[in-house]
Formats: sequence, C-alpha cells, structure tokens
Amino acid sequence: MTATTTKKRTAPARKTSTKKTTTAAKATKTSAPQPDAPKVVPIAPEPTVVETSQPVVSEPDLRKRELIDLVVERSGIKKKDAKPVVEAMLEVLGQTLAEGRELNLQPLGKLRINRVQERGNGRVMVCKLRQSVNGTEKQDEDPLADGEE
Repeated sequence: MTATTTKKRTAPARKTSTKKTTTAAKATKTSAPQPDAPKVVPIAPEPTVVETSQPVVSEPDLRKRELIDLVVERSGIKKKDAKPVVEAMLEVLGQTLAEGRELNLQPLGKLRINRVQERGNGRVMVCKLRQSVNGTEKQDEDPLADGEE
C-alpha cells in the first residue's frame, strides 16, 4: 500500500495597501471652518392669515309648526291634512338618517353622513349637504308645453 498525501490548498496571501496620510492632509480635514465664510440662513416664507368663514344665520331655526304652516301656504291644502303628511315625512327622514343612508332629495340637495358619535343623551351626526345652485332658485320657465303647440 502506498500512502497518499494530500496537500492543503491555501489561498495566496492578500496584499493590503497601506495608505499613508500626510500631516498636512490631516490638518486640513480637522481644521475649524474659516471665520471669513458667511453663514447661509434659510429664509422662511411669510405666514399668511387665513380667515375662517362664519355661517350666515339670518333667521332663527325652522320648527315643525312653522314648517307645517309654510307647507299649507305653498300647497293650498288644509292644515289638518298637511300636518300628518309632514310628520310622517320627518319620521321617514329621521329613520333614514339613523340607518346611515344618504339622502338625495332635490331641491333640498344631497346629504351625506360623515361621522356619527353616540352620546348618553342621543346621537351626534356630522353631515355634508350639497345643493345645486339651480335647485334653490325657482325657474321662471314653464317646463310644460302650451296648449297651442
């Protein structure tokens, strides 16, 4: 039997380079900034004052009694006939809002509920009402055709 010997292969030694720094280079790196250089200070833009718009309240709140009177005046029906209709309509609107549904009732507008917070004495709803410009004004034109046409 012959004995075989194995040689371990070793990687050649790496050459490392040593970088010599001069004392002059070290002095320029660690020296303090020159006092002659002006300091740059960023200038902030001038703040602008934004005014918040105040809601325009021209008259006191519209109560149910006044609403019924206005409906009677505009429709020409008797008050005893208008009252149950207005009360039923308000009840349906309240239930719809309690369910979290959006309302799209023209010319009133589109009402969307943004936030709801339950309180001990009731519910607080933050809503967004969007009305079209044309929806709040009466139109002078009669949409129906004349009998002569």
